[in-house]
Amino acid sequence: MPTSNFQTPIMHNAWESDIAALLSELADVQSALLEVLTEKRQLLATGDSQALSAMALREQTLIDRLQACHNLRQVLLDRAQQQQLPADSIRSLTAALPEESRQHVQPTIDEAIQRSRFLQHQSLTNWVLVQRSLLHLSQIVEIIATGRRFKPTYGNGSDRQPSGALVDQAV
Repeated sequence: MPTSNFQTPIMHNAWESDIAALLSELADVQSALLEVLTEKRQLLATGDSQALSAMALREQTLIDRLQACHNLRQVLLDRAQQQQLPADSIRSLTAALPEESRQHVQPTIDEAIQRSRFLQHQSLTNWVLVQRSLLHLSQIVEIIATGRRFKPTYGNGSDRQPSGALVDQAV
């Protein structure tokens, strides 16, 4: 490992503290994002559109904080590249740290990765909930607009023709 590029213990501590600061901010943002996703899912389930609209500012703040984490990550990786250290990811940069520093930082990286996966699942859950709601609403609008009754799957059923009686008074 290229630990010879680290010239003094101060350098070790600088990399460790810079990476730890990034991971600490990322953990805070991820926790706040999980709270927002949970609250949003509850609001979606109850259909509280006013509260959903009010969440936009909180979401924008989280977006800005995530962008700041991304920018800080890029600054660290650029600095690592200038010092001829691994610069493709924070994980590879951490792997180049001395053992003691790596042991402090690696568990935090693993936790951040696990939280990211969990957040992806929570986001997907909310997306599915929104898609199902949209599908349900579009079916309701279609029924209201056309007065359509679905034909029964089995049996003769009614041969009633669709009409726009709920929307078009002339029918």
